[in-house]
Amino acid sequence: MSDAKSMSIIVTKGSLDWAYPPFILSTTAAAMDLDVTLFFTFYGLPLLKKELDLKLTTLGNPAMEMPMGGMHMAMPNIFAAIPGATAGTTAMMKSMFKKKGVASIEELRDLAVEADVKMIACQMTMDLFEYDEKDMIDDITLGGAATYIEKATQCDINLYI
Repeated sequence: MSDAKSMSIIVTKGSLDWAYPPFILSTTAAAMDLDVTLFFTFYGLPLLKKELDLKLTTLGNPAMEMPMGGMHMAMPNIFAAIPGATAGTTAMMKSMFKKKGVASIEELRDLAVEADVKMIACQMTMDLFEYDEKDMIDDITLGGAATYIEKATQCDINLYI
């Protein structure tokens, strides 16, 4: 058995804001010489699609405060019901990421592949939501809960995002 530290993350959310934590944590851990595995299931699985069209989730997120006019303004839940609100907040967030030099999810995902982060696509979720493997990025493994658990039981750190 290797002395290398290891980490696994279950990725269950695929919105723009929830895509950052698993990719930032996994690429950082890989840069620190940890063996990293990501298990993409349910709504996190679309993060493995070749073509991403990620949206920001404002509904039910009272902690979401956007810098506006020199202060921070919270997004009221009712705002999410307005037509175009999701597109508007997504564009605003992407613009802010770009201005601040934050890597895109595509860039972080490519970095994860380059860093040999293992990515497991949940086979049950693939079947359930009728995803086709040809629509997913290369360098992934198809597997189920047992595949993930086998890996997770050997890891020093296990996270759920």
